[in-house]
Amino acid sequence: MLEEVERWLSDRSWSVADRPLHRLLAVKRATGQTVSVVLPALNEEATVGGIVSVIRRDLVLRAPLVDEVVVIDSGSTDRTSEAAAAAGATVVHRDAILPRIPAVPGKGEVLWRSLLVTRGDIVCFVDADLREFSSDFVTGVVGPLLTEPDVHLVKAMYDRPLGSAAGQGGRVTELMARPLLNMHWPRLAGFVQPLGGEYAARRNLLERLWFPVGYGVELGMLVDTLHLVGLDAMAQVDVGVRKHRHQDGQALGRMAATIYRTAQLRLARGHMLRPLLTQFERVGGSFEPRTYPVDTEERPPMTNIAEYQSRKVA
Repeated sequence: MLEEVERWLSDRSWSVADRPLHRLLAVKRATGQTVSVVLPALNEEATVGGIVSVIRRDLVLRAPLVDEVVVIDSGSTDRTSEAAAAAGATVVHRDAILPRIPAVPGKGEVLWRSLLVTRGDIVCFVDADLREFSSDFVTGVVGPLLTEPDVHLVKAMYDRPLGSAAGQGGRVTELMARPLLNMHWPRLAGFVQPLGGEYAARRNLLERLWFPVGYGVELGMLVDTLHLVGLDAMAQVDVGVRKHRHQDGQALGRMAATIYRTAQLRLARGHMLRPLLTQFERVGGSFEPRTYPVDTEERPPMTNIAEYQSRKVA
């Protein structure tokens, strides 16, 4: 590990307990900063309402840390929107945001569009499939942005159990993302959960970033933030344990292909074909190929979008 990263781990890795809530509230009042929490959601009826309820109870009603909780429905076919609204979130459908540009499927697409329907100076993203959710996930990543003016992006770090096996979650992280980062961007090797979906950033950083439309958004955001503001403007906070729904092996393969493609685009911009990934499933007595496109599209920095510019003027 680079000496710079060892120093960064000492200086920029914290615990959620390092910044108690009363301190964050005092800084928020003194600085006037506002906080938005965004949950991208696709068919998360079972969990999204519980997450929203905890955030509103702990960080809106009991302690006014969060100014808005917004759920962006990414085309759910279940009652995700109804569950989120009943819990008190503002719910916006992905296709209703910036209709001039047709939406494509993908998590990054939703996060990018969320910038147009939120107002916070600090934007916190939380995945909508978490179980046994704690508001520490929000206070942990928002805290350093409130208290440290030179920090621009904060990732949550945590244990990720796989069933009863401690620390065995995050298979795409360990098999694809971590090797890529260590080999090509070794200054990012200190991030414990580089692909984790719980993180917060200053709006004036997010609006300058390219957003891969799919699963590559977290890796792309880390790499691009490093180049824009430097390693010392990035941090991570230990928030405990993250429990969520796990994907099957083939879904993880498609995620890994997207991660690899996101890294490849950043290593060598140029004329590139849209790649495909073929996987195999047993059907009867033989293996049948299934071919999937790999996400390569990216949305431009939000500051390039006329509707976003006009909103800021207004």
